[in-house]
Amino acid sequence: MEIYNYIKSLHLIFVITWFAGLFYIVRLFVYQIEANEMPSPEKEILLKQYKIMTYRLWYIITWPSAILATFFAAWLLFLMPAWLQMPWMHVKLGFVFLLFLYHLKCHQIYNQLQNNEFKYSSNFMRLWNEGATLILFAVVFLVILKNAFNWIYGVIGIFLFSIIIMLGFKFYKRIREKN
Repeated sequence: MEIYNYIKSLHLIFVITWFAGLFYIVRLFVYQIEANEMPSPEKEILLKQYKIMTYRLWYIITWPSAILATFFAAWLLFLMPAWLQMPWMHVKLGFVFLLFLYHLKCHQIYNQLQNNEFKYSSNFMRLWNEGATLILFAVVFLVILKNAFNWIYGVIGIFLFSIIIMLGFKFYKRIREKN
């Protein structure tokens, strides 16, 4: 079973880089949206640079990480098929499904911004960035605790954590507006 630990390590590495890509891409979306509101020539210079940065991040780090994390996850499930019988794994896979939906929505936003379609505000993007954080918290606690029966407490905790994030977001917005 030594191969198991190597596969698990690779899976974890690519999950980490996938999340890093998701966190940073949305941050770049914020900067790109704010750059669009700047006067020329700053606007054009920054938009060009952000498009290059988001392209490289999205296609060189984030998408490959998502694919490789999924590949190694499937390999782990092949090595340990009994996990698919465990309730915590069902809940985890539900959150992974949400993560893929989040990723695909980020891809849609990426395409819109690459085509100079600005449909969202920078404030919306700051809030959107917390979606991956919530999924990360849920998945880590499920994997470590391996207890789907207490996932209700986890969901309540995530909900409370979301409220704290929202309050922090509003507080930060007020500070930014004063400056």
